[in-house]
Amino acid sequence: MSDLYGLDAYAPKEIAARVSEIGVAKARLPRLSLALLGVLAGAYIGLGAMMSTLVASDATLGFAVSRLLGGLVFSLGLMLVVVAGAELFTGNNLLVMAWAGGRIGGLELLRHWALVGAANLVGAAGLALLVWLSGHGALQQGEVGRTVVRIATAKAQLPLAEAFFRGVLCNVLVCMAVWMALAGHSVTDKLLAIVFPVTAFVAAGFEHSIANLYFFPLALLLGAPLAAADIASNLLAVIAGNLVGGGVLVALVYWVIYLRPAAPS
Repeated sequence: MSDLYGLDAYAPKEIAARVSEIGVAKARLPRLSLALLGVLAGAYIGLGAMMSTLVASDATLGFAVSRLLGGLVFSLGLMLVVVAGAELFTGNNLLVMAWAGGRIGGLELLRHWALVGAANLVGAAGLALLVWLSGHGALQQGEVGRTVVRIATAKAQLPLAEAFFRGVLCNVLVCMAVWMALAGHSVTDKLLAIVFPVTAFVAAGFEHSIANLYFFPLALLLGAPLAAADIASNLLAVIAGNLVGGGVLVALVYWVIYLRPAAPS
């Protein structure tokens, strides 16, 4: 396929091929390296969520301004994952491309997701503990802590269908941010590719499973009366939505367009 978008060596078909190649390499990382990179990713996304909470704690901002600024600073998390290097469950839903092409097995894919997801939980919850110990929630006369509790409570009370579809929409944008970052020639290019999709999903109120793994533990540490069943229901629905959004609506769709055996050259 010719370069329809002026991206030269980074035409969409070439990006798809790179995503598949990277997926194979990610699936075969040594387990210790994969686990540690997963812990880092969970902490990085937690840092983005922490910054977003600061913006949400300022009642003087208008609704749209607060949502947009909150999304903008949340972009820090995925920037750190992509530029510094880390393994994030939601972004790694793109490994579906390597699986669809028969380059990695189904069990290999599931094991990868399970290890990365568990490591993300450790990183996100570990950061939540450090943030709590630091007294961060006491900022602005305790409003930052109250905002965390409000955010987590609202997430826990979401109807399952809403949580699922918000998860779908979130990871379409997250995986498109990762996809476009691969077209970047420089760190600046990658940051610009990341910031708009991430700002959009946060501003729109969509659900990111790894961010929730930061919000729920921190809210519990701050004394939020959250039921374990409500937390589990939210996480299961959002994880399922993230998988559909990133794995099906991005990875599988682009595999069919560019990499399936019958695709025109």
